[in-house]
Amino acid sequence: MGGWMLGVIGGSGLYEIEGLEGAAWAKVETPWGDPSDEILTGELNGLRLAFLPRHGRGHPLPPTAINARANIDALKRLGCTDVLSLSAVGSLRETIAPGAFVVVDQYIDRTFAREKSFFGPGLVAHVSMAHPVCPRLSGFAADAAEAVGATVVRGGVYLAMEGPQFSSKAESEMYRAWGCDVIGMTNMPEAKLAREAELPYASVAMVTDYDAWREDTAPVEVAQIIAVLNANADKARGLIARLPALLAGERAPSPIDTCLDAAIITAPAARDPRLAAKLDVVAGRVL
Repeated sequence: MGGWMLGVIGGSGLYEIEGLEGAAWAKVETPWGDPSDEILTGELNGLRLAFLPRHGRGHPLPPTAINARANIDALKRLGCTDVLSLSAVGSLRETIAPGAFVVVDQYIDRTFAREKSFFGPGLVAHVSMAHPVCPRLSGFAADAAEAVGATVVRGGVYLAMEGPQFSSKAESEMYRAWGCDVIGMTNMPEAKLAREAELPYASVAMVTDYDAWREDTAPVEVAQIIAVLNANADKARGLIARLPALLAGERAPSPIDTCLDAAIITAPAARDPRLAAKLDVVAGRVL
């Protein structure tokens, strides 16, 4: 189907995709360690698709323990051309109610205990994150979400916190003052690593609750989140089911496909061959 192969990273409440033809769970080995789980591959109405449950099936992994480098490498290693993230978030805005789907367009990264780059000493690269998501894939995701009846907000700032605890009220108020719209624990460094791997990335943030800022709402508890999660997961599956029709044409090149062309700064003679070998899939095109 036009060269598209979509990698879908499913968040809380979304651990598998039904209806895939030739569906098989594949164990993928990467130089960065193990991905969150095996990856479900197959075809959905002609669209090649690879699905990775971000927290693992049954949700054994907390946000900080997710090996985002292995996850992104594994999806590219399988041949994915683009990556769609689905994740649960809290709302920082009165106008964004639980059940809404926010198609994120900006991030503030407040995580601090995670490996955030494929590159490092011996092979340095700086990619631009000024526009951290792919507008084309984001548009398709928004259209698909609207088609299943979701309340869709096109554009929003996602505050990525370390977790696993939820915010204090003071933190929540601060993030609102910064202009953030939703808060979650998983899109960073995932979005940064997708960019380093030259994979166009889009994020659908599915709102489960109002964060701690809201005076007349009881503090968030897992039980109420799970109830909204289940409803959101049904719509997320419907969203994915509508993507094959939207991606039916040829996949035109994206500028993100070649973003490493001007990103690697280390001279060839100074590059660490061991790190270069680990980057065989992520950056092999330019190395």
